[in-house]
Amino acid sequence: MLAKTRGIVLHTIPYNDRYTIIYMYTERFGRASYLTARTRGRKSNISKALFMPLSVLELDVEHKPKRELHRIKDSRSCFPLSDLQINPIKNIIGLFIAEVLFRIQKETEPDERFFQYLLEMIHFLETTDQSVANFHLVFLLHLTHFLGIQPNFDSYQSDFYFDMLNGEFINHIPNHRHYLNREESLAFSRLFKMTFENSMLFGFSRQERIKIIEYIITYYRLHLPEFSEIKSLSVLQSIFNE
Repeated sequence: MLAKTRGIVLHTIPYNDRYTIIYMYTERFGRASYLTARTRGRKSNISKALFMPLSVLELDVEHKPKRELHRIKDSRSCFPLSDLQINPIKNIIGLFIAEVLFRIQKETEPDERFFQYLLEMIHFLETTDQSVANFHLVFLLHLTHFLGIQPNFDSYQSDFYFDMLNGEFINHIPNHRHYLNREESLAFSRLFKMTFENSMLFGFSRQERIKIIEYIITYYRLHLPEFSEIKSLSVLQSIFNE
C-alpha cells in the first residue's frame, strides 16, 4: 500500500551496486527497512544527503506488511540538521545515538510516545547551544524506560550498592559480581537527576564520564543479551577532554 509517514534514519548500508538499504524508525510502522536506488540524476526524488543518521523525514512509501524491504517513493526533510553536520561533537553524538537505536530497536510495532521522544531529543541536540558532554548519558538512561529495563533509582539510600542484575540499590553486596561499590553507586544515583536541559550542570571529568558509560553499557548488556558492540563508542569517548 502507499502511505505517508515520518521516519528517523538509523543506518544505511549498500545492498549491491545499484541499491542501498535504509533502516529507519517510522511513526506509522515502527522499525522498517527501505530499498532505494543509487540514482545520481537531478530528477531523483531520493537525495542521499537527506539520509544522514538521525535525519527526520516526511516519507511517501510503498509498504507491504509481508515484505522485509519496502520502497520510498518520495522523501522530504522535516527539519534540517545543519548543526549536527558541522559541529564535530554533535555529529559524533548523533552517530552514537543512531547506532545504539539501530542495535536495540528491533520492534516493528509503532510506539507514538517513543517516536515523539526521539523527535524531541533530536531537535534539542540540533538546536542547543549549551554543552552536550553529558547528552549521550541522559539519552541512554531515558532509553531504558522505553526498553522496559529502567533502574529503580528510588531505591537508593546512603551507602547502598547498585545491583546491576536486578536494577536496584540494596544495603548489602549481592551474591554475584555485577554490582557497583558504594562510591560508584553514589555517582550512578546522581544520573537520575539529569535531563537534557540540565545535563550541562553536572560536572564529570573525562575519566568519570568514561567510567559512567561503562556502567550503563554493562547494564544494557546484562538486560539485553543481543546488545552488540557499539563501534562509535570509542570515538565518542575520545572527544571530551573535561
